[in-house]
Amino acid sequence: MKKMIHASGLTGLAFRAFMFLAAAGLYSNAAAPADANAASGEPEEVVRGLRLASDEAAPGYVLYNSRERMNVLLDRAGKVVHSWPVGGTSTSVYLLENGNLLRCARETNSVFKAGGAGGRLQELSWDGDILWDWVFASERHLLHHDIQPLPNGNILAVAWESKSARECGYAGRRAELTPEAGLWPTMIIEVEPIRPNGGRIVWEWHMWDHLIQDSDPTKPNYGKPSEHPELFDINGGAKVPDLDPKELARLKALGYVPDDAKQKDIRSDFIHTNAIDYNADLDQIAMSSPVLGEIWIIDHSTNSEEAAGHSGGRYGKGGDLLYRWGNPRIYARGTEEDQVLFGQHDIRWIEKGLPGAGHWMLFNNNVPGADGPHSAILELVPPMRADGSYAVPSQGAFGPEKPVWSYEAPDKKSFHSNFISGASRLPNGNTLICSGRKGRIFEVTREGKIVWEFWEPFGGTHNVFRATKYPPDHPAFAGRDLKPIDPQPEFAKPKPSE
Repeated sequence: MKKMIHASGLTGLAFRAFMFLAAAGLYSNAAAPADANAASGEPEEVVRGLRLASDEAAPGYVLYNSRERMNVLLDRAGKVVHSWPVGGTSTSVYLLENGNLLRCARETNSVFKAGGAGGRLQELSWDGDILWDWVFASERHLLHHDIQPLPNGNILAVAWESKSARECGYAGRRAELTPEAGLWPTMIIEVEPIRPNGGRIVWEWHMWDHLIQDSDPTKPNYGKPSEHPELFDINGGAKVPDLDPKELARLKALGYVPDDAKQKDIRSDFIHTNAIDYNADLDQIAMSSPVLGEIWIIDHSTNSEEAAGHSGGRYGKGGDLLYRWGNPRIYARGTEEDQVLFGQHDIRWIEKGLPGAGHWMLFNNNVPGADGPHSAILELVPPMRADGSYAVPSQGAFGPEKPVWSYEAPDKKSFHSNFISGASRLPNGNTLICSGRKGRIFEVTREGKIVWEFWEPFGGTHNVFRATKYPPDHPAFAGRDLKPIDPQPEFAKPKPSE
């Protein structure tokens, strides 16, 4: 793979530690090394609310989670036309075709205490009544970060599962890379809602079933990661660094990390999967690991037994990876110089009927550069065959070598969000971008012109996990009055942590 990103002044272990903190949401401008020049370029004191609107912006309504206060639906004039009560810190929110709101919510847990912790799913009516409230939280597993509603009414969800230090040793994880509390690998579940508070898991996939390592030849999963990129190298990635207590305190104040989290808790989150998406035509799932700097694609057409193995399903590979991209060093086919994803969020397919349909889009949070990190939006063309499988090279990095389209600010530093965030393609070809750290939501044309801009004003932290624009003819809006509510919600003063 050609080198696509210029290296910053940070090198070696110092840079890897910095990028881990950024990916995990534990990096701030104030605490970055001096040579990272980490100022975001976005002013601390900004005018909140609508900053720019033009006729070039796509029509529709923007949904986002204002964390402490409400889930908000905005019109193009930046006015709130509808809202739902938050009822607990949440990350992802989705508007269903019937007008209900599907969202993640937090459940108190004694084990999993890291950024994006959840534990429960809720569905609310248009009027805010809770129709479904399901908990998936125990000492062995916890929902976190993201979900994806499916065409059949079920829901895909990302979860952590706990593996003890002993279990990690059995899997070939090197002792010096294993926290005392063990590790939290990723699992994916598909749940069928049973209202009002039940759920039936109808499919599941576990990263732990697809491991390889080249450190301990006595283990059954011993092999060369470079020869098996369809598997996860259990020792791939950098050693987890110590975390700055001040940064942990800041993330707690922002509501991103549970109040009782300790430094040792977060060290177990070595994958930190922060996004999931689904392609119904391909029956494939996309995931994002910001810590490892990779996106992954797996087959959903398998049953749970096949998903635990290496054969079966539409593509014949069971639950092994169909595709990966972003950091070939993780599967021993590259070096640090080849890494192109840094703390990325919100991997998604561009939907049918939209410009670029079938491509991938993601938010690359912490692209290193001479003047410090900045963010970029990438649109990638999958190296896909006619049957939906991928062209996997026998050696070297997975393609493509470069994005087909990207967006960065002309001065780079003025567009940077070190954690959360996302981007999505709109029907008119524009792209909606959520720069989540400061709650900046804006829309750009193909040429990079900003045609709409809104700064979240309602929550005390102003963080926005993600934002989505729904077209005016979306089924959820049929027969509904979408006039601005009166009075409009009051703006909130930023908390000292911002």
